[in-house]
Amino acid sequence: MSPAQEIARRRTFAIISHPDAGKTTLTEKFLLYGNALHLAGSVTARKNQRATASDWMELEKQRGISISSTVLQFDFAGCAVNLLDTPGHKDFSEDTYRVLTAVDAALMVIDAAKGVEAQTRKLFEVCRRRGVPIFTFMNKCDRPTRDPLDLLDELESVLGLQSSPVVWPLGSGPSFRGVFDRRSREVHLFERVPGGAFRAPESVTSLDDPAVRKKLDDDTYTAVKEQLEMLDGAGHPYDLDAVRHGRQTPVFFGSAVNNFGIELLLNGFLHDSVPPAPRHSVSVTVPGLAQPTTDRVVPVNDPKFSGFIFKIQANMDPKHRDRIAFLRVCSGKFERDMVVTHQRTGKQVRLSSSHKLFGQERETVDEAWPGDVIGLVGHDAFGIGDTLTDDRTIAYDEIPRFPPEVFTYISNPSAGDAKKYRAGLEQLLQEGVVQSFTARNAPPGATLLAAVGPLQFEVVQWRLQSEYNAESRLTPAPWTLLKWVEIPPDLIGPKGFDYSSIVVASGVSFGADKFGHPVVLFPNEWTERYFIEKNPGFTLHRLPIEQTK
Repeated sequence: MSPAQEIARRRTFAIISHPDAGKTTLTEKFLLYGNALHLAGSVTARKNQRATASDWMELEKQRGISISSTVLQFDFAGCAVNLLDTPGHKDFSEDTYRVLTAVDAALMVIDAAKGVEAQTRKLFEVCRRRGVPIFTFMNKCDRPTRDPLDLLDELESVLGLQSSPVVWPLGSGPSFRGVFDRRSREVHLFERVPGGAFRAPESVTSLDDPAVRKKLDDDTYTAVKEQLEMLDGAGHPYDLDAVRHGRQTPVFFGSAVNNFGIELLLNGFLHDSVPPAPRHSVSVTVPGLAQPTTDRVVPVNDPKFSGFIFKIQANMDPKHRDRIAFLRVCSGKFERDMVVTHQRTGKQVRLSSSHKLFGQERETVDEAWPGDVIGLVGHDAFGIGDTLTDDRTIAYDEIPRFPPEVFTYISNPSAGDAKKYRAGLEQLLQEGVVQSFTARNAPPGATLLAAVGPLQFEVVQWRLQSEYNAESRLTPAPWTLLKWVEIPPDLIGPKGFDYSSIVVASGVSFGADKFGHPVVLFPNEWTERYFIEKNPGFTLHRLPIEQTK
């Protein structure tokens, strides 16, 4: 197969949703239909059955929620699929946002009984800003749902996204029997299987077949006919170009837990979603060149290898206690044992331990193409956002940072655990589980942690204990806001800036992020407004200063 053919068959996408919409269940059913699993686990009965393939962390199994995004790779219908299952809970949205930098499309899962929910809107906005094409799956049609036409209207009114149904539900709740494929004009009737553990038996026929009339009651059959006529006459025609440019979303209906409509969704998504897209390279200073390179677009067929690290995860395999850096390949061909440049440090590194991933499981991979996600083991210097390339003029700046919303101090209560505690905390901070800051007047030996949600702190404590056998103590911090501060250059003397010269309200403190950029911590919005009023020469930023210029 030629390089162009290899690239064209790659599909790299994330599944996003509000918590409990059925995202992880759908992920596992994709694996079932892609012959990557022989028996699907049950999300609703985890204590009695094996856990899902994507939720590998023990805390995820205990809580029944996704905490860490997971890469799952398999082949289906001629496509090489890189599927990224992401956390739905808002407290772990930073991980989801980073994952969205590495995908070419997103599948948005919506609970058909609830419609568009808060976290769905936030994740959708991230996709919209990045121009990521979105496909929609209305899930849980085996339960009573809202009117499907109302759900389409909500996509347009709440998200501002034109919708075009590809398949349509035949009933809802106990009367849900299957779906109508609007493109083939065929009905797909399904039979339930115990626990949804196997493929659902399926029969394909026409809407006028007496077998369909027998399956559906008169009211459901009449409603379906009327809805389809309305869609054919007044609905948005399917526009593949609009889909691939994020202006229209194809809509599928089904039930992940019962496997109704899953294969139609997977086939439709892989057929219409985009192959790997070019990436934007920022300007970079290259030794030996008089001037920095200019911003440019790197095509996927560029012969030079390049990629960026969007996630780091330690201790996925308890037997090895190693650290995996997840790399999205952007151009060229990856080959195991190749030597590339670590752009941030300028050092040459050999990529000898490379893996294809399947949740917690892995196997050695010898080659990969643009669109693929590979796991690299044994490189402690790699950080989130780093570029690896054999062309020094390529540098990606894909990973966003986010303003934290909650704060706490973490410390080690046991002197005997000091070494394990420091090693574990350093590793978790490298992964980006939480952010860390230095703060003036911090308690001795304490590190200031900041995150989007408080559950991230619980994950840090749990992993320190379970993976490093290190106790930790959390102490609430009094702040609710953090801003990066730009200090006027004329106020910075030979010994740095004298913070005592700033007029602040009670409770305001100063610190720095891990790169040394100064920050201000506020207990509330009033103290922030007071700071701005009394110190007009200073500029505050919600994000690190280098990201605002």
